[in-house]
Amino acid sequence: MTHDARGAHPLSARPLSARPMSTTALSTIRKVAMNKLHLSPRLARLLRQERGAATAEYGIVIMAAVGFAGLLVVILRSEEVRGILTDLVRNALAFGG
Repeated sequence: MTHDARGAHPLSARPLSARPMSTTALSTIRKVAMNKLHLSPRLARLLRQERGAATAEYGIVIMAAVGFAGLLVVILRSEEVRGILTDLVRNALAFGG
């Protein structure tokens, strides 16, 4: 990154809330929050673990995509939509050829 006219690093001009947090800082904040909640060590350890979070997110996205695909199938099977699409293709072929 380049420095500005004063020689300051561009990130130093940002307010604290706009600066990116390091994973160490986030981990420290998480630990302090867990201590303030007075959780048992086992429960705190379980809450800190993020294993499987990405897998769960992918599962949710896939389920939403499957639901959307099912909705499209239902809509496209209707006679009205089928007629509109057929007319659209006929007009496109008549215009092009």
